[in-house]
Amino acid sequence: IEGAAVIMAGAVLSGNRISIGKGVLVECGAMIKSPAVIGDCSEVRQGAYLRGYVLTGKRCILGHTTEIKHSIFLNDAKAGHFAYLGDSILGNHANLGAGTKFANLRFLPGNVTFMHEGKKIDTGRRKFGAVLGDEAQTGCNSVTSPGTLLGKGAMLMPNVTAPAGFHPARSILR
Repeated sequence: IEGAAVIMAGAVLSGNRISIGKGVLVECGAMIKSPAVIGDCSEVRQGAYLRGYVLTGKRCILGHTTEIKHSIFLNDAKAGHFAYLGDSILGNHANLGAGTKFANLRFLPGNVTFMHEGKKIDTGRRKFGAVLGDEAQTGCNSVTSPGTLLGKGAMLMPNVTAPAGFHPARSILR
């Protein structure tokens, strides 16, 4: 049926503040906790764990055994396989390679901070993951430190840990 959302048997929706858009597929074994908004034509794949406060645009992929909390996906953002995203934002057409982890908790006491243009920026938050600009992407098994910001089209290569801070558009982190 055109525009119908499909929630497969075995998917769990917990709470009364969950919005599922038109044409969404929620596969068996997915867990969606309230509040959550899943945009039109998005996929929540098998084993995905949405811990709440998840907002997606259209045509997003929330992947197989991917854990997501307090995060925003803009249109066409994809975290397809084995990822962790906490307190983060994915821009339009951003893509995470399999096994990407967005560290979001500062290891030492205090707020997440990062350096930008020689100045220390305090986020005011103990938890702050990553912000990926439009079309930014990560390679398989990459990790971002808390407070990592990747500009438009930036790339984090496979098996690399990105340091906190702003990395300009089209940067390649090796």
